[in-house]
Amino acid sequence: MSDKAYEAIEIARKTGKITKGTNEVTKAIEKGKAKLVVVAKDVTPPEVIMHIPLLAREKGIAVVEVEKKADLGASAGLKVGTASVAILKEGEAKDLLRELGVK
Repeated sequence: MSDKAYEAIEIARKTGKITKGTNEVTKAIEKGKAKLVVVAKDVTPPEVIMHIPLLAREKGIAVVEVEKKADLGASAGLKVGTASVAILKEGEAKDLLRELGVK
């Protein structure tokens, strides 16, 4: 599932729209703009992102957890790690998002 999430982020970054970072992802969830939220498990302290999966599920947005923030950052086109990424417009990643449980 992690590999599909990384691939979906890479495709959406090129053909759609993504947002990166805890604050931006939280705003996207609250506004109902996020289609898929991906969160890294190795964020310290975990309280930084603890609210994101809860908020996303509350809004009916699919959430995928991945192991490393460095890999998540790389798939989002960053040279540094990121705690979370949200796909706002899927672009050509529509089929991948469907496989990840996005309606």
